Amino acid sequence: MEIKYFRLIKTIAQEGSIANSSGKLFLTQSALSHQLKELEDQLGFKVFHRSRNRWKLTDEGEELNRLGHTILASIEKGFENIKHIQAGSTGNIKVSTECYSFYQGLPGFIQKMGMLYPDINVDLILEATHQPIQKILSNEIDIAIVTAKPEHELLSSVEIFNDEIYVIMHKENELSQREFIDASCFSKTHLIIHSFPIETVSVYEHFLKPNKVMPPKLSAVPLTEVALEMINANLGIMCMPKWALKSFKLNNDLVFKRIGQNGLKRSHFLVVRSSDRTKKYITDFISSFEEEFSII
Repeated sequence: MEIKYFRLIKTIAQEGSIANSSGKLFLTQSALSHQLKELEDQLGFKVFHRSRNRWKLTDEGEELNRLGHTILASIEKGFENIKHIQAGSTGNIKVSTECYSFYQGLPGFIQKMGMLYPDINVDLILEATHQPIQKILSNEIDIAIVTAKPEHELLSSVEIFNDEIYVIMHKENELSQREFIDASCFSKTHLIIHSFPIETVSVYEHFLKPNKVMPPKLSAVPLTEVALEMINANLGIMCMPKWALKSFKLNNDLVFKRIGQNGLKRSHFLVVRSSDRTKKYITDFISSFEEEFSII
């Protein structure tokens, strides 16, 4: 039985006739009469005793009206609960990451968030790059994207995905013939990074530093487009995950090499303050982020 019929019965019972109910339901008397006849034909019994002065519910109609009141009240309560839930998904979120390469995917994700959750405002805080954990603890940002899970009682972490960093070089680079790039290769080449300090560069922190290797020449080039032009000119090598280059048109002369025999793999975590973990707009951001980046 459709909801419209419960509303029809309720209104006629309250107003006393179809004529009085027409304005309340924004339908003509003819349309309401047709609906009521259609309903009674389906049910196989009369819902109202018709009279010139006032329509009265039959015994069956009384029971149906009580049922309708319960259903309509439940629906109204449900929508009130939904509005309450939606009210919780309103807020401002400041985001930063320890790795510049991640900024390649964030703008598109933020645009999608704006369409799905217009009441959640997301800002990228570039100044917090390389030190997002400290910025979360000082309440300067709300969410950090990092590659090492912080052990802190005030923070909560969610593992999002894993990726692999590759060495990118021109095919004429002397290292391009190697099956993989070991640590010693970096001791005689020009390494292009996004920014200093070197301790914030994943390939250094997780591969070169443990092997006590420092490239003889380092250049900080924050724009990936410029860094790729330098690689195209065979002026050095750079290290990035492949997914971070999806939006760029890559020269066919570029080659990707694994770092170490087993590859340089890392995990990515979203970190928030534990006190914010249950906030609706924060959980909406996290679930959307997981859905967007889990396919990398």
